[in-house]
Amino acid sequence: MKSPSARKQLHATTDERERAYLVGVQRSAERERWRAASSLQELAELARTAGAEVAGMTLQRLDAPHPATYVGKGKLDEIKSRRGRSEADGGGYTMVIFDDELSPSQQKNIEDALGVKVLDRTALILDIFAMRARTKEGRLQVDLAQTEYLLPRLKGQWSHLERLGGRSGSPGAIGVRGPGETQIETDRRIARRKIQKLKEQIEDIRQQRALYRRRRQRDGIPVIALVGYTNAGKSTLMRALTRDREVFVQDQLFATLDPLTRRVYLDETHPALLTDTVGFIQKLPTQLVAAFRATLEELSDASVLLHVVDMTHPDAAGQAATVEETLRDLGLADKPRITALNKIDLLPGLDGAAADPAETAAIMSSSTAGIPDAVLISAERRWGLDELRARLIDVLDRVGVERAAVAAATS
Repeated sequence: MKSPSARKQLHATTDERERAYLVGVQRSAERERWRAASSLQELAELARTAGAEVAGMTLQRLDAPHPATYVGKGKLDEIKSRRGRSEADGGGYTMVIFDDELSPSQQKNIEDALGVKVLDRTALILDIFAMRARTKEGRLQVDLAQTEYLLPRLKGQWSHLERLGGRSGSPGAIGVRGPGETQIETDRRIARRKIQKLKEQIEDIRQQRALYRRRRQRDGIPVIALVGYTNAGKSTLMRALTRDREVFVQDQLFATLDPLTRRVYLDETHPALLTDTVGFIQKLPTQLVAAFRATLEELSDASVLLHVVDMTHPDAAGQAATVEETLRDLGLADKPRITALNKIDLLPGLDGAAADPAETAAIMSSSTAGIPDAVLISAERRWGLDELRARLIDVLDRVGVERAAVAAATS
């Protein structure tokens, strides 16, 4: 365990921000081209969250990423030529970030060709998680994810990384934060030993959580778990429902990493526990899903999932689909849920003090079509929260009746 001073130094920032050039591959289909452009814009947000300045970005149309260098040789030469340009000309990058996970051989080939630090989307997300982790549990989970990611990359091609569990790299250097860093000479045996130890520690936490959940079930208090895409407004909604001003809210990707549970009263006779969870994102690293399984198990025991969707995002439908896909992967496809379509105060025509009822009804009809148990809300302005509470009570009552029937049938 690092000392508090070491952890503080780990996440220090530098006066000179790294300049990142972003690279993605788009498939030929129209939908895939749009998704690739959206994904690259999201990569830019991730880079800024990690503390980088985006120097530029490019997409190459390919049937599939090149097996050796992700992009073709011509595109790689073009990217290399931009390195020497001045910042005024839109060049002068110090690192390149790719919008998919690179294989170890791709990583090495690209770094040899460009002569700069190269990261992929997975490493960038892991770096942000390392920056955001505050609790011991969160740091252990990020540590495990980083170490498993780095294990196949211990052949020396990541020379900018430091020792596993040792000192950080240069303060604020993107891609080298966190406890999962390694030096060239660190061997696989040490890494595997560390992975095993981390898994044992996380298993202890999982058992403690399971014990707490069983105690909670005996008390008969239902649990509402907030799920959604990162930065959809889950923490803002939690603050609005609980009126707890200490709930941390920040307009950034992955602002909430460690789970938070608060008691909420939907009405005088319906207390519940409201749990905020880590946000999802497309291309979420499998290492993170596995490492955070102890935390995500909170979702499996929830009475209802409250899926928060940012209505104002250009790809709101795609973000919602990503969350649903992740829930299916976690075996939660059949879990009761309500969808809260958030940030309606930012929609055109609804930015006044109070929305016109007819206008709201029209937007409701078009926005919630095909979405079961959907409620339009503004967590920031507390619009629609009474309707949301009423819908939650209906679902919780229905779940309670179903559980009582099952218990009676098995007794």
